[in-house]
Amino acid sequence: MSAHASPGTPAPPASSLLASSIAPGRRFRNRLATSLVFLTVAVAAIPLLLLIAYVVQRGGPAISSKFLTKPIPPPLRKGPGMGPAIVGTLVITFWATVIAVPLGILGAIYVTEYGAGNHLARVIRFMSDVMAGVPSIVMGLFIFTAFTLKTHKLTGLGGSLALACLMLPIVIRSTESMLALVPRELREASYALGTTKSRTVLTVVMPAALPGITSGCLLAIARAAGETAPLLFTIGALQSRSNWNAFKGSNTTLSAQIFVNASQPFAGAQQRAWGAALTLIVMVLVLTVVARIVSSRLTVKAP
Repeated sequence: MSAHASPGTPAPPASSLLASSIAPGRRFRNRLATSLVFLTVAVAAIPLLLLIAYVVQRGGPAISSKFLTKPIPPPLRKGPGMGPAIVGTLVITFWATVIAVPLGILGAIYVTEYGAGNHLARVIRFMSDVMAGVPSIVMGLFIFTAFTLKTHKLTGLGGSLALACLMLPIVIRSTESMLALVPRELREASYALGTTKSRTVLTVVMPAALPGITSGCLLAIARAAGETAPLLFTIGALQSRSNWNAFKGSNTTLSAQIFVNASQPFAGAQQRAWGAALTLIVMVLVLTVVARIVSSRLTVKAP
């Protein structure tokens, strides 16, 4: 019998030839590496799942319509009530986002697109790295001395400024990384069509990097929503009523109420602390889902 295949015999698929050419040792190492990756992900997810399950178990019984809307009772008293803290969290985090996200994105655009390599870009990058390493309580003391003592008022705006300072370096570094991942060919193709640099950044670079930028902003917002130390010096401890005005009057947040109620020895206060923790987790989760939906709709898809 001839060793060569007859002319009418179909050639084996390229994928089978490739698979047969891989040595058994390489297949074993590939499967081992894949198994280790899945095992690592599972090990990393276990603490998160346990944390969520424990918070749901402890805080779930406290969640109700009254818990989400009623004023916060004194620590000695049992009963629901976390409405002012929910309002304060939304208001203070919103204004911190309004301050930090545009400034961070604009700073990253300058560093990546306009000032790559110059002294100002290096200074911005260095300062963002330094701000990222500053403890949150130090940032709160800075805003307290630079803003709260100057105005002689405890307001939600002071807390928003402190949270914005914590969010800013995260937004800058994450946006810079995402803009750097956009292929240079996209920019060159836009320039070849006669488009200006600003229009190229706005209509080509930003849409391509939008999912990553959204993720970075979400990470910054999640950190801001869970911060407590900077707010203890700047917003006061309003509990009697909800305050939607960040520019007038003291305020409170879920994270601050978690700290205050969890440190009390009373069962009612501790129950409200667990309920506030679960509410904060749900708020961050809902925000993440909404932002993912928005970014997926705005992402430029290939034809």
